Amino acid sequence: MKTIVWDVDDVLNNLMQEWFEKWWLPPRKDCPIQYNQIEENPPCKLLGINSFEYLTSLDEFRLSDLGKNMAPIPEVLTWFHQHGECCRHIALTSTPLKTAHISAAWVMRHFGFWIRSFNFVPSLRENDCFPVYDASKQEYLRWWGRADILVEDDSRNADAARTLGIKTIIIPRPWNSCQATTAEALAHLSGLVGL
Repeated sequence: MKTIVWDVDDVLNNLMQEWFEKWWLPPRKDCPIQYNQIEENPPCKLLGINSFEYLTSLDEFRLSDLGKNMAPIPEVLTWFHQHGECCRHIALTSTPLKTAHISAAWVMRHFGFWIRSFNFVPSLRENDCFPVYDASKQEYLRWWGRADILVEDDSRNADAARTLGIKTIIIPRPWNSCQATTAEALAHLSGLVGL
């Protein structure tokens, strides 16, 4: 049985779009860009802000009711309902330590029927001080050594996973070069697991 490793934000949910359209934009009606123009992640330069401002706003959203109550991406949830039992599944995300419990609860609430393990590589914030076991998803995956497929939105993480011999699926987002639709990416995933 193959093991699929799922990123959480922008793979199982639409974090960037939800944050941008429901949190960032409402008080900034003069923002010159739309979600589909966020061609880099993080979008600090595009928004004319520094990294601290962006991460603070994103973390505030994650901790808000809006963040806690994001809906799963419908196509992904449908894929799990149709094919989830064919593989083992784990979540591997990069989130700050102060929001990891919310991400874990969200994953278990929406995908816990299939995803039995929540893992994260802390996304460092100012003044964080805790043990660093893995500085990247690549380091985590190398240590863990059981992944067959990684489903990601960040091409850099996908490229790093490929160096470990892990197959990858990219979920299309404005900041990556994936030309497929989400449905096509998930169909490719189905092919990789032999469905």
